[in-house]
Formats: sequence, C-alpha cells, structure tokens
Amino acid sequence: MWGMNVGKKTAFITGGATGIGRRTAVELASMGIDLVINYRNSREKAEELASELTQTYGTETHLVAGDISDYQQCCQMVDEAVKRGSAIDILVLNAGPYVHERIRMADYSFKDWQYMINGNLNSAFYLSSLLIPAMRKQRWGRIITIGYDRVESTSGWIYRSAFAAAKAGLASLTKTIALEEAENGITANMVCPGDIVGEWKEEDIHHAIGQLDDSVPIGRPGTGEDIARVISFLIDEKSDFITGGVISVTGGKDVLGKVFRNEG
Repeated sequence: MWGMNVGKKTAFITGGATGIGRRTAVELASMGIDLVINYRNSREKAEELASELTQTYGTETHLVAGDISDYQQCCQMVDEAVKRGSAIDILVLNAGPYVHERIRMADYSFKDWQYMINGNLNSAFYLSSLLIPAMRKQRWGRIITIGYDRVESTSGWIYRSAFAAAKAGLASLTKTIALEEAENGITANMVCPGDIVGEWKEEDIHHAIGQLDDSVPIGRPGTGEDIARVISFLIDEKSDFITGGVISVTGGKDVLGKVFRNEG
C-alpha cells in the first residue's frame, strides 16, 4: 500500500511548542510537511515557532491550544484543524505528563492518577480514534507514540507507577494499532528517548559533538534531533514495513537501570 498517497502531508504534534516536540516540528517542517502544533500553556513559544517555521521553510503551521488529557478538548482541536483545511496524515503523540516527585502508588490522589493515565495513555486513544477514520479513507497514515527505555518489557518502576503503567499500556496500544490498521496503509511505532534533559531536548546533534558525557556509551549527550530524526524516518513513504516497533534511542545507555539504582 506504500505510495498510494504521495502528496503534501500534514502532521499533528502534541506538545509541539517546546522540548522534543519543538525539535520534531522543526525536523518535519524541513521535510516540507505542514504542521498542526498543539500546546497547552506555551502560547508565546508556539507563536514564535510557527513564525520561524513559516519564514524558514515556508510551511503552513496551525496552532491549537488544548489539554490532550481531556477528550472534549481533543475533539475541539481536531475540529479546529480540519476546519482550517488540515487533513491530518501524521500524528506524533509527544506530550504526556510526568511527576518528578517520588510518589508511591497508594499515595496517589484519584485526580492525580487519572490525569497521568489520561495524559499518557487515554490521550492516544482520543486522538488516534478521531484521526484514524480519515487516514483509512486515504489509505495512508503514520502514528508515533513516545515511551521510555525498555517500556515494552519492564515489570515495574518504583515511585513512577502511574507513568509506567500508562506508557506500558501505550506500548501495547501502539502495537495493536499497527496490527489493526496495517491493511489500511497506516503504521504505528513507539520511539523511546534516552536520558535527554533540559536544553538538550531542543538542540541539534552537532552541538553535542565534542561534549563529553561519560554516562552514555557513545560519549556525548542525547539531543532532540536524535529523536526527531528517528521520527522523520518512521513517517517516510518508504518506511511502511516498519510498524509495531518500540525503538530505543539512548546512545547505548541503560536508562531504566540507572533509574532503578537511584530510586530503589
């Protein structure tokens, strides 16, 4: 089914105004892909990014504000994007809440637990179910989710029960979508970033070359471009044979093992 839709593409990126989402938006814009960028609170940064992408790459960029953990807001964002003439071909589910505070499962409030599950797992159902019908009609689509190192096989993550449970469920959901929608020319894959922190989330690879990081086997920090390049490969027309994959981009670092040692 590859090649059935080779025209101009539009990607919907959640949490696309900052961090890895922003660097992914830049990467996709450089490929000539139009964008719908979701943000929740970063309006000024989203507007700056949209202006930059239009001036630099000539891409058409729409901004949609909303909380992806809320189904009604997801519906509104998709409706808004479609009304602007943006048929969504590519969905990059980059956004997802994370709590840095150490919290045991039994100490979560119902509200906080629901927010973590809705933001990291249910949001994927909300947006995928809204966008897949149109992808089926055009017999082409790409769905990218974001996980963490070894998410498909981890048995537990101390103090991170809600996040880990949601992402492990998301890994399974990604594989299920890949199986169910393969006949419609739609692929689904999960990308799992390594220990990419702070300003490195928006940086290019060449800025990391020469910057030593002994905790990473390849010897340098990871960057947002490392993740964005993998996403750009997976959404390519000729990458249709890769679906249902969970791909770690860690520089060889045992990220989850490090976490267990520090938090266990």
